Amino acid sequence: MTGTALPVVDTGCRDVPVLKERGQREVFCGLTGIVWLHRKMQDAFFLVVGSRTCAHLIQSAAGVMIFAEPRFATAILGDRDLAGMADCNEELDRVVRQLLSRRPDITTLFLVGSCPSEVIKLDLAKASQRLAVEYVGKVRILSYSGSGIETTFTQGEDACLKAMVPALPETQEQNLLVCGTIADVVEDQFTRLFRELGITNVQYFPPRRATQLPPIGPNTKLLLAQPFLNETVRALQARGATLLSAPYPLGVEGTTAWLRTAADAFGVAPERLASAIAAPAQRARTAIARYKPALEGKRMFWFPDSQLEIPLARFLARELGVENIEVGTPYLDKLLVDAELDLLPRTALSEGQDVEKQLDRCKAAAPDLTVCGLGLANPLEAEGMRTKWSIELVFSPIHGFDQAGDLAELFARPLDRVGRLKV
Repeated sequence: MTGTALPVVDTGCRDVPVLKERGQREVFCGLTGIVWLHRKMQDAFFLVVGSRTCAHLIQSAAGVMIFAEPRFATAILGDRDLAGMADCNEELDRVVRQLLSRRPDITTLFLVGSCPSEVIKLDLAKASQRLAVEYVGKVRILSYSGSGIETTFTQGEDACLKAMVPALPETQEQNLLVCGTIADVVEDQFTRLFRELGITNVQYFPPRRATQLPPIGPNTKLLLAQPFLNETVRALQARGATLLSAPYPLGVEGTTAWLRTAADAFGVAPERLASAIAAPAQRARTAIARYKPALEGKRMFWFPDSQLEIPLARFLARELGVENIEVGTPYLDKLLVDAELDLLPRTALSEGQDVEKQLDRCKAAAPDLTVCGLGLANPLEAEGMRTKWSIELVFSPIHGFDQAGDLAELFARPLDRVGRLKV
């Protein structure tokens, strides 16, 4: 693959009828986003206002920091709070004052709503405005909802970034804004590639430090690294940014097309792009080739969980020869996956979930590998089906050329395990 255009699949999924389901769902809530957001923004703190269950979820998913102060915590709503017998706002103000007096290193505090705080109608937006006045010039206090009542787990990042958009400084300069959390090592790789292309005014959102917010304005080109930032994208567009429609930087094809989109927007010659990506793209092709024998011809079923399903299914089908039986996604926003739908070989698409019906379809199809959430994985494994946890694909560095082989391995590993366990 060079800097030439990607071949569009004649039978792509742009016009495929989408099965829309609105039944029972099996997904994590948006609080899960704190797991990777607190690692990315190292001067921010996430205070969940929720139940003991919320606290257990975050602590289990994010782990316990033994040698460092944690950057997340839960203000637990007790029985008196839930019964309306206590003033939750007074309690919240007390907890915030206690936290900020003990942790002067916090520069940005996120008050994160949960299902319990939404049920009792605790208005965290007003609470954050009230506290922001008290701590003006010292700590930026924002709020967003991580509730799972109407969301899936990756929407936690969407809500967090959207809450930060009003605080982004204004600029009239031309710049490239890469939106969506990616690992620092991947960010460094992309920065080097952009520099080789002559694109130097590049910022990332979220930034590594919450105090170093990227500027935005009418000359900002917006390039998405994650496909689940529906509301953030619209908020950035309202601030004047122009969205560059591109496949996501997953695999050789996706990363090449993603970089080409940026190169075209900044007037970079195709020859310069081809030269810049030649070596890393070849390394990626070599790394991916190791896993093609294990994955080629395998049949895969995707449950809706992360909103990464369509780009990942495209990568596996086009670069590893996987046959996708059904690709489910929690929400299908064509503004964000428009370029992916043309590239995804024709398959069944579903949006939303009615988990019992989808389980029936999955079992009837008998796929070689099922991509699903943790709640479904263990029961399916017990029935002899092979699974891949979709949440692992969000936690792992999978973007860019140098991670393409690792991404392929994540799907090959469960199939390899089956072979090794055979007697």
